Amino acid sequence: MSFLGVETSLTGRRWIGPGVDQARASEQLAQDSGLPAAVCQVLARRGVPAHEAMGFLSPQLKELLPDPRRLKDMEAAAARFLQAIEARQKIAIFADYDVDGGASAALLLVYLRQMGRDATLYIPDRIDEGYGPNEQAMAALARDHDLIVCVDCGTLSHAPIAAAKGADVVVLDHHLGAETLPDCVAVVNPNRQDETGDLGYLCAAGVVFLMLVDVRRQAREKGLGMGPDLMALLDLVALATVADVAPLIDANRALVRQGLKVMARRARVGLVALADVSRMDSAPSTYHLGFLLGPRINAGGRIGQADLGARLLACENPHEAAALAERLDQLNTDRRDIENAVRAAALEQAEARGFDAPLVWAAGEGWHPGVVGIVASRLKEATGRPAVVIGLDGDEGKGSGRSVAGIDLGAAIQRMAQDGYLLKGGGHRMAAGLTVARDQLEPAMARLSELLEKQGAGDLGPSDLKLDGMLMPGAATVDLIEQIEQAGPFGAGAPAPRYGFPDLAVRFAKRVGESHLKVSLADGMGGNIDAISFGAFDTALGPRLLEHGGARFHVAGRLEVNTWGGRQSAQLRLEDAAEA
Repeated sequence: MSFLGVETSLTGRRWIGPGVDQARASEQLAQDSGLPAAVCQVLARRGVPAHEAMGFLSPQLKELLPDPRRLKDMEAAAARFLQAIEARQKIAIFADYDVDGGASAALLLVYLRQMGRDATLYIPDRIDEGYGPNEQAMAALARDHDLIVCVDCGTLSHAPIAAAKGADVVVLDHHLGAETLPDCVAVVNPNRQDETGDLGYLCAAGVVFLMLVDVRRQAREKGLGMGPDLMALLDLVALATVADVAPLIDANRALVRQGLKVMARRARVGLVALADVSRMDSAPSTYHLGFLLGPRINAGGRIGQADLGARLLACENPHEAAALAERLDQLNTDRRDIENAVRAAALEQAEARGFDAPLVWAAGEGWHPGVVGIVASRLKEATGRPAVVIGLDGDEGKGSGRSVAGIDLGAAIQRMAQDGYLLKGGGHRMAAGLTVARDQLEPAMARLSELLEKQGAGDLGPSDLKLDGMLMPGAATVDLIEQIEQAGPFGAGAPAPRYGFPDLAVRFAKRVGESHLKVSLADGMGGNIDAISFGAFDTALGPRLLEHGGARFHVAGRLEVNTWGGRQSAQLRLEDAAEA
């Protein structure tokens, strides 16, 4: 049964409320715990029983952090890293060019610097070298270093790691592994095929952090002291976890929660410079990490110099940090311009091909490899289907894919690489990268569509809008929002709660920019709430609310605290509406 009777909203969706079992669990939680109903609705959705409610709202890292040695090869990796520190050996860090890779590299660089050691940072150029270790770079690093640590890459790099003759190699990664692993000291990866998968939610920075925990344990056992404060590094782990869209569950939830507290202290020079250039005007949240800081750090690897993000995150000089942050901010602006051009062309091509297939894809001559992943995300969001976008150059195409819940894109891409449809390919459930021969493009995409259809991608219809419950404007206070936030942080795998507000009148509506809408709503009983709807004019939502003609509406969205002029107020991030 639809929620508030909304079968087709202004964005074409049916509204779905909590099921009977969830509603009962929420009511029971409210009775047993005394917590507000809106908080209990979130806890019920997450399956939290009443006796665990207070612990869930105050997650403790010491209770949720797994023993690092639950991961295979962890003890060997930590031991080799500690040995290199003790013996003052030369260490190189080979990292991926995204936020997770940059933050993982920065974790090691900062840790080593605090131990009085230096390391060489190497991040491959996205266009010239592509993702992950390559033979030439690894061979060159091996000539001058005793240990190479590959972070956020390396699990599938058999030949490049074999080329690192004379140096030991440790891999700290989270991408899907193949049946065989590279021949090296250690491959620590929760998504190895011989792992249980219980820790598969960790990003690479989470794996690196766990290794440093084990390094500290081994150092203490050897009587070498405690070493650097690991908790102070959690701002980097939180940034990587959110930006890499890792699910905010179990240990990730505690890592991000604590990392946001660390970031709020503004002790890391590089992040302070980036926050300032991003015009962050409130305490850091997952929104800031995912939509303000993350894209700017990524911009270096996408269209600029690949190591800019990692250098900024590890930077200790305020003047250097300010210059790096300004450069990344400008690159991010340039990236948006490039992305918009590619997105328009990709949408037109994909629409001509049809949005109802199991896979939505587009390929174009000279499309910048640095933006194809973002454009794939936009296609996925617009269609509710897995999407792949490929930039063609010469005889090859390099592309990125993004998936939807329940469809494992990484496994399908990896299988295609093994079967010879792709020159290269890998990733994880929700995101993957690939390289394809130009003359194999059509058959490869047809095969990928078949594999995704077998997973059920062809049966996906328009996504329903899921709501956690109903609120009246008068109940939406700053205090309530802060209590709801205790059930967070919210993000991938743990979406922020969405509420329906029934039968409201539009008091004020104004178009903001090209596609956004500001609106003030009232229930006629003294309750009012202000709302902002981003991209409202990309659908029927914006025009209808702007030209409301006195009609009343049910509205749905997520609550947030709006800070303006030093004052705080409740605001609705309006996502949908339907005529009452």
